[in-house]
Amino acid sequence: MAPARQRFARCRYDGRIHEGTLDGDAFVTADQCWPLANVQLLVPCTPSKIIGVGRNYAEHASEMGNPLPKEPLLFIKPPSSLLDPGGAIVLPPQSHEVHYEGELAVVIGQRCHRVPRAGALDVVWGYTLCNDITARDLQKSDQQWARAKGMDTFGPIGPCIASGLDPGNLRLRTYYNGELRQDSPTSALIFDVPTLIEYISAAFTLERGDVITTGTPRGVGPLKPGDVVEVRIDEIGILRNTVVAA
Repeated sequence: MAPARQRFARCRYDGRIHEGTLDGDAFVTADQCWPLANVQLLVPCTPSKIIGVGRNYAEHASEMGNPLPKEPLLFIKPPSSLLDPGGAIVLPPQSHEVHYEGELAVVIGQRCHRVPRAGALDVVWGYTLCNDITARDLQKSDQQWARAKGMDTFGPIGPCIASGLDPGNLRLRTYYNGELRQDSPTSALIFDVPTLIEYISAAFTLERGDVITTGTPRGVGPLKPGDVVEVRIDEIGILRNTVVAA
């Protein structure tokens, strides 16, 4: 029997932070139900770290002129980069080429280390969406990715954590000002979710709420003030963010 699907979320309402689930157009807690229009959705978890995976779609590696990795290519975004659904991505003055990168993200459900591939999905809480904002010019000039991917507001995540999904059977789409720019099945990942969890947990102890972003498909592009970017997977929802100048 397939596991029951739920969509866990966090919100700010009446000056307080609440945890609950999304049910249609409502945010539901143990004893309350509020219209989503009346609450501010927050990043749905509080990760100690966000571990990114680069070049995990063959067509994206090709569009960037990079070879395919032989092993997962990892980087870390700090928690200070997190941005709530609906928040504004701030274009920093240090960069003149900031790109969107829509991604499926995995949220870890329990403390774990050295997880075997066969049991990898047992440590998963659920799945969410990420926009792995990247200062492409700094990525090239720095020759490493900490600054390019770790600046404030460069980690939009949300709108919820959806459980009971097959991470290899989803469709990821990114819209830029309403225009479809990225469209790929997650089955196109070079390294699938169980492989990533096995590889990453061999290096890092993962804590409940930690996030693994699984890579972006082809179709990335630059942002400018006034833009709106939406990352979508139907079973999870829509991560929508605006763009402003610093």
